[in-house]
Amino acid sequence: MDYGVTISRGAAPWQIFQQDEKGAACLTIEGEYRCIHLSQELPLTFTDVGRPKATVKARVALESTGESVVPWTACEVTGDGHWSVTFARVPAGGLYRIETTMDYEGWDGLSVTRGDMVHNIGVGDVFVIAGQSNAAGRAKNPIADEPELGVHVLRSSGLWDLATHPLGETTGAVYLGHFENHNPGHSPWLHFAKRLKRELGYPIGLVPCAYGGSPLRWWNPEENGALFDNMLAMLGPLHPKAVLWCQGEAEGFENAAQTYFERFAALVRHMREALGQPDLPFLTVQINRCLEGPSLELDRQWGMVREAQRRAWHEIEHVTVVPSTDVALYDFIHDASEGNLAIGERCARAALAECYGRDIDWMPPEVQSATLVQPDTVEVRFERVRNWINPFEVPAARLPFEAEDARGLVSPSAYKTGNDSLTITFARPLEDGAVLHGAWRMDPGAAIPSDCMRLPMLSFYGMPIRRPV
Repeated sequence: MDYGVTISRGAAPWQIFQQDEKGAACLTIEGEYRCIHLSQELPLTFTDVGRPKATVKARVALESTGESVVPWTACEVTGDGHWSVTFARVPAGGLYRIETTMDYEGWDGLSVTRGDMVHNIGVGDVFVIAGQSNAAGRAKNPIADEPELGVHVLRSSGLWDLATHPLGETTGAVYLGHFENHNPGHSPWLHFAKRLKRELGYPIGLVPCAYGGSPLRWWNPEENGALFDNMLAMLGPLHPKAVLWCQGEAEGFENAAQTYFERFAALVRHMREALGQPDLPFLTVQINRCLEGPSLELDRQWGMVREAQRRAWHEIEHVTVVPSTDVALYDFIHDASEGNLAIGERCARAALAECYGRDIDWMPPEVQSATLVQPDTVEVRFERVRNWINPFEVPAARLPFEAEDARGLVSPSAYKTGNDSLTITFARPLEDGAVLHGAWRMDPGAAIPSDCMRLPMLSFYGMPIRRPV
């Protein structure tokens, strides 16, 4: 339909606009207008009136009630039939619709004044999803995680939509840089976004750019960087609230874990520079277990990646990390749907604290020190234990800690549990220069020590064991 007022640029159904620091978005909408006169009899016939002096108007209205959020506003029009309007301040919230109409000289009640509308848009916060398959989501086991109005997704088709699983499906894809070779599945991010939307009271948008199996070099502009470029193309003018990052398994298989920290830091730096957001948060997930093909070489790679992710939290501003080594798997390496719900909840709590300043307890327990108290015994102390450290009373051989010195790795033979500590006796005395690894192997076992009723500890690798002075 090409008569009346048409909208051609500036907003699309289901679109979420990123709010600014003052809690609003500036929207510029453009289109065309054409005047038509209707006959007085059926069937209707149309007479082109051309473009007499016309007034095009637009407003922003609540979908729920129809009341104006931004009242009817006169648009700028040109003699060749184009119009535009800028709504300087559309407040965070929604869902909204944009509505247009017009009137013009010589209107006699039968001339068309109709205008296009754009439905179900919102102003809130947009998060970009990056990483590999556990970011894209691979779980196919059924679980209730239904869509919710106000949580929307920018599909790889370039079209905004109501967010539903799988978020990264590729029907009609025009962004082919992360085109998956098979269907993704359930991921953590719909639950993440619903949690934020309910807490914050305004819409959340998701931009999935993850690609299964992708190593960090495909993201880092100082290496390959193709997925970095694709992510920026998909974001376009958007400046996201944060990056949701879940990646690192590929580094183990590529024997690239030793440099993970430096290359991840480069990605963060380049992303912030490209978007002009020096404090852009990265909400990261420490990689989960893998059950296929463990070897000591791969175990070390997994341990080094997890340690680099833990370091990034402490050494790179506005980077957070949550654990995932305790959640269920769907297959040999991909998080199950119920595990994704847990990860989404942990990331949402981290976001509420770190992106929004909410007073919420999200930080996992973490090893604070390892001290030799006997030639064969180490006291491991944890910080941020709100309740008590719980090793699940497993046999010592199943405790996911190992010491390492010049003689090699050595496993626990006994342990005692304190409120915020584990005192671990190893199978032999430890030599000078010994270090401690915790929940570090590809498959660290099912019992990850946790702050009871709260969160599992972060994995770590190569913590020096101090000797008392």
